[in-house]
Amino acid sequence: MIDRNTSDHQIVEFDLTAHEARRRTEVVAALGDTWDPLAVMEGEADAHRLLYSDLDAEQQATYDMLIAAGVLPAPGRA
Repeated sequence: MIDRNTSDHQIVEFDLTAHEARRRTEVVAALGDTWDPLAVMEGEADAHRLLYSDLDAEQQATYDMLIAAGVLPAPGRA
């Protein structure tokens, strides 16, 4: 076994598993009972379609290039 601790550095490890589980629980609780994930996803898709609608020819070519390169998601996959 190699001791990575030196006089200049001490290795400290933290297990944040319990903290992450608590954080996620608090986020879901803060969203409340009226949060509708499907409506949120549909709204995001609508915003994506609106953002990339009515592009001129140069903008459309750039958009298509970014989709082909995998930089932007293909339509319907946003």
